[in-house]
Amino acid sequence: MKTHFFEDAFSTLFSALLIAVSAACAHAEPGVVEPDDLVPLGGLSLTAPDFELPALSPELPLLDLEDNSPEAGLLRQFQREGRAAGFKNVIYDNRDRGHSKPKPGQFPTLSQLVISDELKKRNLDYGLAGGLIVPAIVIGNSSTALTKGKYKRSQPRLAMTTPEGPTRAFLTYITNHLYIYPEHRDHDKVDLFPANWPYMVITQGSSHSDRPFMRALFMAVAALSPDTQQALQEKNLVAPTLQMILRRSQKAIYSREAYLSGRAHPTVFSKKDLVPERMVTLASSLKPEEIPPMIVLTVEEEDFGSEAGLASLSEKLFDTPSAIARVWRGFEFSKRMMVSAGKTADPNGHTLKFSWVLLRGDPNRVRIAPIGESGAKAEITVEWHDTRQIMPSQKRLTHRVDIGVFAWNGFHDSAPALISISFPGHQKREYKLIQEIGPMRLSSVDYRAAERNAAYDPWIYWTAPWKDLMEYDGAAILSGIKREMSETVVELSGPNMLPNGKAVQYTLKDTENHRLLSMEFETAQ
Repeated sequence: MKTHFFEDAFSTLFSALLIAVSAACAHAEPGVVEPDDLVPLGGLSLTAPDFELPALSPELPLLDLEDNSPEAGLLRQFQREGRAAGFKNVIYDNRDRGHSKPKPGQFPTLSQLVISDELKKRNLDYGLAGGLIVPAIVIGNSSTALTKGKYKRSQPRLAMTTPEGPTRAFLTYITNHLYIYPEHRDHDKVDLFPANWPYMVITQGSSHSDRPFMRALFMAVAALSPDTQQALQEKNLVAPTLQMILRRSQKAIYSREAYLSGRAHPTVFSKKDLVPERMVTLASSLKPEEIPPMIVLTVEEEDFGSEAGLASLSEKLFDTPSAIARVWRGFEFSKRMMVSAGKTADPNGHTLKFSWVLLRGDPNRVRIAPIGESGAKAEITVEWHDTRQIMPSQKRLTHRVDIGVFAWNGFHDSAPALISISFPGHQKREYKLIQEIGPMRLSSVDYRAAERNAAYDPWIYWTAPWKDLMEYDGAAILSGIKREMSETVVELSGPNMLPNGKAVQYTLKDTENHRLLSMEFETAQ
């Protein structure tokens, strides 16, 4: 499914945001969003440009008085010293209608976004965020998932695999909105996510697994100094900076080398690695002039195509400025990309140096060659990956390669931008050398996922009732295919041609449990 994000998305969305915020609307009550408050935002969302946060009561404490945790002690100390901005510019957005919320009284001065009953009927308060943007720092959650049918999935996987999902996720990222969602069965024995991205925080588990992360992120944003919090909000860098703070403060991430590794940037975060007191300390220490940038990526060249494989589907799952996702559909053993981070700008004008890091994948099958003194561009070559363990110490399996891009401004590394390549792990592929010296060639591929009960995502992939065995001539050029079906073998001269020259046509059909590819032969005239 193609969700290619237009090349000038970054500037277009910001222009739409500025237009919306400059519009004149009459607002009824602070903290409440009514239908008359809304104006369109870039054709993707709605915004309430005159939204006002409720006034904070000076008599209320910043935190629950019974919270005696180390992070609470630190935050209270920073507040007494005038170093903590608190929640003056922050609001909480619950998107599961109260199913998973912070404990009552946990943050007495934290306001909750209120949606009118009329807007609730339009589900603007439920599920994935991005349909409503308000001019404030927003941290929210939705402890929900699609739990029935063949398309069941977590909210984050829904965002990654539907046409407007990646664009809306990026929109929240650049408007100071950060949301937490559970992975709900998408990250158990196998990581089912087709990509990794920094646009949201995905938590290991189901309902309420988001709560520890909400608490930690609220404490971190409150611990920012007033000047730093204001600068982040003005520069639309709250979400990228909170992502950096979360990842840099995890258990065992004690060095820059550790931060620039796959250990710090999983698809899904576990509460056992969460260290809130480190997050509070790092947030408090961040100065306005040290704020790291948000990385902007551009694909300049690539082998991934708009039509590939038997079904002729696009290999470009999505392109957004800080996350790019590809789906390996073609028959090649190796693919190449040229990606640039040259459009990335430091918010304070510092000179940037870039790191390109293999976060997930076989280092013997991925080559990353940075170009130029700053490393703002890199040539990436990836070879076919079979299903493998994420790390030798983890039993969880993955079908994906992740490459992280980081910008160092002399003070901090940025949150990662991520390039993900998803492989069809439900297919059984074999590659081999046709000659002693030469490129690897696909020798067989078993498409019979339905027959083998192999899991796959029908919004991205498909199953077919056959196995193909490839034949090559002495020059390693494909000369024929034997297609083994349940009761017969069909001889092909190529993926789309019979030996007699007649065309083979493929059609995707949805059944109750599968997305099925079928083939038809061109009839004689």
